[in-house]
Amino acid sequence: MFVAPQVVGTAVFVLIPFLFGIVLAFAKWDGLTTPHWVGLNNFSSVLVDPVFLRSIVNTVLIALITVPIGLGLAIIIAIGLDRIRGRTVYMLCYFAPVLTSSVAVSLIWQQLFRADGNLSEAFAKVLGIAPPDWLGDPHLVLIAVCIVTIWSSLGLNVVIFLAGLQAISPSVLEAARIDGAGPMTMLTKIRLPLLSPVIFFSTVVAVISSFQTFDTVFILTKNGGPDNAARTIVYHVYDIGFRRFEFGLASAASVILFVLTIVVTLVQMRLQKRFVHYES
Repeated sequence: MFVAPQVVGTAVFVLIPFLFGIVLAFAKWDGLTTPHWVGLNNFSSVLVDPVFLRSIVNTVLIALITVPIGLGLAIIIAIGLDRIRGRTVYMLCYFAPVLTSSVAVSLIWQQLFRADGNLSEAFAKVLGIAPPDWLGDPHLVLIAVCIVTIWSSLGLNVVIFLAGLQAISPSVLEAARIDGAGPMTMLTKIRLPLLSPVIFFSTVVAVISSFQTFDTVFILTKNGGPDNAARTIVYHVYDIGFRRFEFGLASAASVILFVLTIVVTLVQMRLQKRFVHYES
């Protein structure tokens, strides 16, 4: 009786739409008329669409750029905060973007990325070039999306890594010091290996989150940026589903994204046996 509201809510707003989306991937539907079964035609149409293929490439690039850079910066900052006093203030500063609406964050960065914005003018002064048009240049717009993504998720990863560092047993660290381990050895041979389960968890979450990038692209760019240079899979699903009202094609693209996410996650789970060390 107590769990019934949660079960009903999950079924109505998660499970049923999920199953309906899978069924709809094999049908043609504009949201108003009766759906018509088309089999695998939606998948064949989506997979030969150059715009969708471009969105897959962009999504993978976002993951390849934001995950290692974002997690690397978070580890460095967490290690620095672990050794200073009064780190609560710093943690609040780093975590503030996580609590801020992604729409508000994107709007602020949109102003910074303008050709006459502060960031463009700073680059122009330092490099001695004309102010770059971050959101109008097909070579820069994806980098702009990655910058916002890294900045907005950095605080969460810092808190997670800091918690992982503080969970390391002091006796292990003390034993390493007694054996003569220096700061670099402590970091590379003790701290990072014992932090590897947390790093693995954050990596899986970060990859899944990067595959779902939408709101940043939606706010920063127009129609996925110039030449679809920043169009992601989720933005493509939104475009063909809620702008062109081709919900069958949108559902097929969503299923492909779901399968891609599952495959990448399973590969990560398989590789964790080589890189993740659990403290016994």
